[in-house]
Amino acid sequence: MDASAVIARISALLDEGTQETSNTSMRIPTALRDAAALAVSELGVAPSATALTTAALRATLEAVVMQAVLDEHYRQHEQARPSLADLAVAAAEIDGHPLAAEPERLRQAAAEISGRRPGASADEVVLWAEARAFAAA
Repeated sequence: MDASAVIARISALLDEGTQETSNTSMRIPTALRDAAALAVSELGVAPSATALTTAALRATLEAVVMQAVLDEHYRQHEQARPSLADLAVAAAEIDGHPLAAEPERLRQAAAEISGRRPGASADEVVLWAEARAFAAA
């Protein structure tokens, strides 16, 4: 099955309105089970540990589908992929970082760090720009 067919099938399954359930046996770490039970009983995060687990599994599957669709979009339209500098500016804006007001400083930091550290993250660029700004002050 190709990736687009898998994505479509997972999406269809997640969109099904059926309340039909299946009995499963999952082995999970005891500490995780205990943490879920405590979150349910003491924090009221879900009606049951099973409901909490189901919600977490659904959220993970939805995120996987969204990422797969985005990856496929970028494969087809490489020019649409944001640059590391774009991601750093966006990260600074989302975080409310003071350097969000200085996008050129972030773009320069992205250019510097990408040459030294391929695979650097947007957060690493923001940190690098912050360090460079601090050193210049």
